[in-house]
Amino acid sequence: MKCRSCRGGLGDPVLDLGFAPPSNQYLSGVQLNEPETYLPLRVRFCNECSLLQLEDYFVPERLFMPDYAYRSGASRLWLEHVAALAASVAPRFGLSTGSLVIEIGCNDGALLRHFADLGINSLGIEPAEEAAEVARTQGLDVVADFFSERMATEFKGRGITADLVVATNVFAHVPDINNFAAGLSAILKPEGVIVLEFPHVYNLLQHGQIDTIYHEHYSYLSLTSAQHVLRNAGLDVFDVEEVPTHGGSLRVFACQRGSRPPSTRVSALLRSEANAGLGEQQTYAQLQPVAQRIKNDLLRFLLDAKREGKRVAAYGAAAKGNTLLNFAGVKPDLLPVVFDAAQSKQGMYLPGSHIPIRPSSSIEAGAWDCMLILPWNIAEEVIEQLGRTLGDDVEFLVAVPELKISSGETGPRRLS
Repeated sequence: MKCRSCRGGLGDPVLDLGFAPPSNQYLSGVQLNEPETYLPLRVRFCNECSLLQLEDYFVPERLFMPDYAYRSGASRLWLEHVAALAASVAPRFGLSTGSLVIEIGCNDGALLRHFADLGINSLGIEPAEEAAEVARTQGLDVVADFFSERMATEFKGRGITADLVVATNVFAHVPDINNFAAGLSAILKPEGVIVLEFPHVYNLLQHGQIDTIYHEHYSYLSLTSAQHVLRNAGLDVFDVEEVPTHGGSLRVFACQRGSRPPSTRVSALLRSEANAGLGEQQTYAQLQPVAQRIKNDLLRFLLDAKREGKRVAAYGAAAKGNTLLNFAGVKPDLLPVVFDAAQSKQGMYLPGSHIPIRPSSSIEAGAWDCMLILPWNIAEEVIEQLGRTLGDDVEFLVAVPELKISSGETGPRRLS
């Protein structure tokens, strides 16, 4: 395999999580009797452009199906994040009623509707038809297709170009990242701005976020590797911010080459990444033993809980949780149910583990002794929501980056 960015050679895998099905392909009851497709979940590093990436992958049409179940509006913290994003960039870049914002991967329109509320023209691009339809019911204009250079060129030919292009948690999800970047350049006005958000690979390393690795995530980006991709498409990174979402992400601002002066934050973060060894393959060797420790600690807890007669459930049918459960080999005998607030997932089953998904509204007080929070990035939100329902005797826990169990002995319940 060649690097999907620079076409350079790749070294040996730096992390092997075994074989797994796509983390967002939830199963119906009928599908439980049908074969599932598994692929290796191995990660390689490019020594030439510093891009960490999956070795094997599904084509995007197999991953982002019309019934793709993820809904960005299911998390209160994410809704607050996108509201703040729109409120920040609109005045900063002088967006007005005559401007056009294009969001790639708009999902259910959680971000795009904030621009619409400001009276700014908007267009969403979303390959998952059901998510796109949810956005359309809010009056948003959405094209249900995959974004590409071809699409951008066709739009440009029809006079559709953007003052602002936004893609939150999309850049890492495209197999042909060069084509995607070329499309960004093609659809952007000469003085326009691109805003990309993606998990920072530094946090994957620093905090052992091995469950953020799954087939929908083709690339694990640093500012260094992202800048390389964008520069080859004729784009400059002129600013960068570190944001707390998804365990620590980068918000990268890009423009047509030479149209905006760079911020000192760009050079400062590039130096920090170099000092942290993000450009060296040996830095990533720490991921495998971390993954083994996380797996063993979770299994030990679940086995001990079963031996002691404790009732354990999970909350949040998140893709990262599916990576963890499939790597650890957890099945319904150890974890009989996972609760989730997204209606699109309720009544379905987790891929691989076949654990049933039930509505979060069906959680009963006194029914559980322990609640494993799979989307650890919103753990405090979940504890706040469910703590009163489940009672003081229930333990909340997360498994990543290490096993932490909630405690309320010295005040509000928290993970420690």
